[in-house]
Amino acid sequence: MADLQALADALIKGDRNKVSELVEAALSEGVGPKDVLEQGLIAGMNVIGKRFKANEVYVPEVLIAARAMHAGLDVLQPKLVEAGVEPVGSVVIGTVKGDLHDIGKNLVGMMFTGAGLKVVDVGTDVSPEKFVEACKESGAGVCAMSALLTTTMPQMSEIVKAIKDAGVSTKTMIGGAPVTQNYADEIGADGYAADAASAAEVALTLLG
Repeated sequence: MADLQALADALIKGDRNKVSELVEAALSEGVGPKDVLEQGLIAGMNVIGKRFKANEVYVPEVLIAARAMHAGLDVLQPKLVEAGVEPVGSVVIGTVKGDLHDIGKNLVGMMFTGAGLKVVDVGTDVSPEKFVEACKESGAGVCAMSALLTTTMPQMSEIVKAIKDAGVSTKTMIGGAPVTQNYADEIGADGYAADAASAAEVALTLLG
């Protein structure tokens, strides 16, 4: 039987080539793509997420693990599609208008992917209209927006309002250095995440 724990461990170490090899090996041994995803890739990313939250690993390690996860997903994706395995849900993610920071956003996106979510990344400096459009087109259950500047935070309020006004049922969540739970409550956002590791948990709860 394929060792999915070894796959999770290789991902935690950030060994891209090993991850690809082990995914291929597991599939050729007849392990279901959903099991490879959940017990191998997602299990590994969960460990990274917990360690990141506990300050046992830092951004570079997370990025390296995420690269390894993507290498595994490249092999796995066609098989997941063939097997009709649907993502747990989809999330639109972007940095608000006037803000060009993307490291936090990218990190959150990787955590989302690592949790089995389909990520629609709309990039940085994104207007409320563009967020609404992406939510409509993708039918995403959650719209996650980030701001790193206090000056761009008011944009979040505009986006939350625009999504509600458009009558889209997408839940909204916000995050970024200056952002707080109080601010999320104030603008009527459905969720707030203090860091990339919690973001995936929050999104999964909102998709509930």
